[in-house]
Amino acid sequence: MPTFPAVSTIAQTIQLSLSPVFMLAGIGAFVNVLAGRLGRVVDRGRMLEALHPKSQGPEHDRHVRELRVLDQRIRLINAGLLLAVLSAVTTCLVVTLLFVAELGRLHIGRGVAFAFIGAMVFLIAALAAFMIEVRVATHALRIRPELLERG
Repeated sequence: MPTFPAVSTIAQTIQLSLSPVFMLAGIGAFVNVLAGRLGRVVDRGRMLEALHPKSQGPEHDRHVRELRVLDQRIRLINAGLLLAVLSAVTTCLVVTLLFVAELGRLHIGRGVAFAFIGAMVFLIAALAAFMIEVRVATHALRIRPELLERG
């Protein structure tokens, strides 16, 4: 007859899983920020796509440049979203492995460690994509010096 772990053992496992669960909450907030930025970039892109055929000369060239920047930002945000979601899924895997190991009395500590390392690598890469996207966005926005002078 199989024996089940004691309630205290399950309680300890729950305590161990709290850190990854808090990490999930942070990743969720980060995904929300990325989704918000993506929405704003897409809205701006749609507006420029509507203006683009009606424009000519320097204005037309400016629209093309901005559309290229927006396309680059969309790709970076999508990469960040993918990596953040992979980090969240891998973090869920860590929590699952903790419980499976305890319930099945398995010695899979190395697998749990590798899964957690993977989650952190995905999160670091997502944060890097976010940082690059912010740099692209701020680099594309150059305020003309004459607008900054006191009038």
